[in-house]
Amino acid sequence: MRPPLDEHARGHASSTRAEACAPITPPVNANPRSLSVHASSRVATIERVWRGFRGLLRTLLSPAGRLLSWLATLGTAGYPPDTQRRLKIINMISVIIVISTLVFAYQQAMADYAKMRPVILMNLLLAGIAMLVPLAHRINDIAGALLIAVAELFALLFFTAYFGRSAGTPLMYVAFSAAPFVVFGLGRIRLVLATVFTALALHLYAWFSFPRSVALLAMDNAFLNANYLQGAVTTFGLIAASVYYAFSLAERAKAETENVLRNVLPDKVVERLKAQPDTAIADGFTEASVLFADISGFVAIARGLGPERTVAMLNRLVSRFDELAAKHRVEKIKTIGDAYMVASGVPEPRADHAVALADMALEMLQAVQDIARELDLPINVRAGMASGPMMAGIIGKRKFSYDVWGDPVNLASRLEQASTPGRILLCPNCKAALENDFVLEQHGAIEIKGVGAQETWYLNARR
Repeated sequence: MRPPLDEHARGHASSTRAEACAPITPPVNANPRSLSVHASSRVATIERVWRGFRGLLRTLLSPAGRLLSWLATLGTAGYPPDTQRRLKIINMISVIIVISTLVFAYQQAMADYAKMRPVILMNLLLAGIAMLVPLAHRINDIAGALLIAVAELFALLFFTAYFGRSAGTPLMYVAFSAAPFVVFGLGRIRLVLATVFTALALHLYAWFSFPRSVALLAMDNAFLNANYLQGAVTTFGLIAASVYYAFSLAERAKAETENVLRNVLPDKVVERLKAQPDTAIADGFTEASVLFADISGFVAIARGLGPERTVAMLNRLVSRFDELAAKHRVEKIKTIGDAYMVASGVPEPRADHAVALADMALEMLQAVQDIARELDLPINVRAGMASGPMMAGIIGKRKFSYDVWGDPVNLASRLEQASTPGRILLCPNCKAALENDFVLEQHGAIEIKGVGAQETWYLNARR
């Protein structure tokens, strides 16, 4: 029995317990900034450790990744990209077969070699056949898939005969309801269907012909349950992978198609086409602007450069113009030879259509000067810009394009022809829209075919 505490000791103990139970708080004079720095330091340390762990993981897995990438490409050279993608999948299936069958053979040999000898030999045969798949690709693009399909179909029947249907081997035939679509492709639908129906027939035959009572090897429940679990996982995995592959191909094709559409059509128009594919795209705009730019002396420059350097030069110029169009949120309409056409206020109306296009036009002149200096070529452009009401829409069914029409379009083209190298010629409507924000220079009246005499101005700079 413990002796009673005196009054002083009891007070000291109570004080100690109270202090132990009290919440821990920072000192009153603690610097909040120092606490924040300390917390930030801990976070930074954790981040460094995590980055180091990820780097180590990448270092360890990198050789395995390179090996798998090399194995996936075996025998695929010379085929089109879509076919190569399919053959790579077949190669990876063969790798999985080789690894799994060798593991099974080893496990069975360790368990009871004498009893499992026929099954072990069948696993080794399957592994050997799977190793020949890349060589089969050299025959044609379905030889490897046929080799695997035939080997697997009859190997499953062999395993069912030895272990009985209770081991779950017939279940794996169900994977053939989806896998042939991946390995053979939709282009060979008859072969796909023949494989599916063959697998169905063998599944039914194996199920009704090999109950547990007639199995060649009598195995305990633990073995049969483990094999059934393996067969179920493999079957569901193959079906899920096949469905995922099919959907990924569809999504990839959809994305590629949409990417092509967005490269030739405005985003707003693409969305309208997706929503109403059979509806004609045709719009009217009360106010918009359009600009034509053309390389002066292009024929002589191209003759001196030759085809490759000419295309490289044009690609450099047009790519830079495209960047400027994106920057100023205006719409590139098309290129015609060495001419570049761009519009503002279509397909989305905007109050500052003329200002935005004028800003781009001035930057186009500067871009041409920069590229001419870099390439050491006498490149220059002349440009014409006009504003007013116009129409826009999609024309054609094959290689269709988004185009604009109206008097401003014709006028801008005529102004470009009447302009001088390194200058931008404007119509009266553009002058009225830009004179408060830009420095303009009167050029005088010129005769415009189909329009008559028009006063014109040069666009010189921003105010």
